[in-house]
Amino acid sequence: MQYHIAPLFCRPWTLNGITPRLIESHYETNYGDALRRLNAVTAELETLDPATTPAEAINRLKRDEAAALNSTLLHELYFASIGGDGRAVPETMATAFARDFGSVDRWRREFMALARALAGGSGWVVLAWVPRDGRLTNQSGADHGQNLAGGIPLLAIDMYEHAYHLDFGSNAEAYIAAFMRNIDWKAVQDRYEDAVKAAPPRALEQKEFGDVPAVSVEELKAMIDAGTPVQIIDARPRHYTTRAHDIMEHAAWRDPERVDEWIGELSKEKPVVTFCVYGFHIGCQTAGKLRNAGFDARYMAGGHYAWKAAGGKVRLFE
Repeated sequence: MQYHIAPLFCRPWTLNGITPRLIESHYETNYGDALRRLNAVTAELETLDPATTPAEAINRLKRDEAAALNSTLLHELYFASIGGDGRAVPETMATAFARDFGSVDRWRREFMALARALAGGSGWVVLAWVPRDGRLTNQSGADHGQNLAGGIPLLAIDMYEHAYHLDFGSNAEAYIAAFMRNIDWKAVQDRYEDAVKAAPPRALEQKEFGDVPAVSVEELKAMIDAGTPVQIIDARPRHYTTRAHDIMEHAAWRDPERVDEWIGELSKEKPVVTFCVYGFHIGCQTAGKLRNAGFDARYMAGGHYAWKAAGGKVRLFE
């Protein structure tokens, strides 16, 4: 399977004390690299035959896959966690913090202490909801080694020696065979049916552009790779492109404030895809104007940086 890039949730220019440059670099380089590594490892795993591949090789790749997937999920959560007033804790959250931590301040002090403990090293601190207990908890993990963020376990085998030594000694293979023989699939299915009812993270929604269709980075790349005729318009504002160094390989930059001057260059016989820096207002507005003029236009979700984070080709912007 292929994992798809998630558009940037936060609006970098609105952050207090954090520059767009930092967010852009973090999203494109760190998040994008994690997702590309995840897809590369997943693709390699899919080519292997577990019956003939050494167990050590599969184990190594699965560790790499877990680390890359955790990094991907945690980065997406991070970008979806910033962009508001952190001082204003809403009543619902304040009540939840009081119930599970004693107070908002108690939660905050614990969360910050965990973050300080990781200073100079690596890892994540996460506020998590545990469905089993119906409560909030803070979690700290080094690197990307913790369990999958948001995971709801369905089946597990304990491979600590204490789980099998008394019966099987050091014969782990016999223990594993016995475990597989004794799986309660009815219980597994029940947990599965409960788990699929858990809603996934809500997709980025821009209600003001609800009537303007979007295309994902992956869909546009597939169109290009298939040779589908498509007109790609880079609609990043002029004040931004004056400092830009790159542009999507197949795109043409056009000033979004002068649509009427260049709209005649486009063909209504071919679809049009527009994009801006992050996939918010400008790309959507430009696509909307083109649709009003009779073009089959849509905007690319995530914009320029989603394209780059997904490993899309760029060229020098001149």
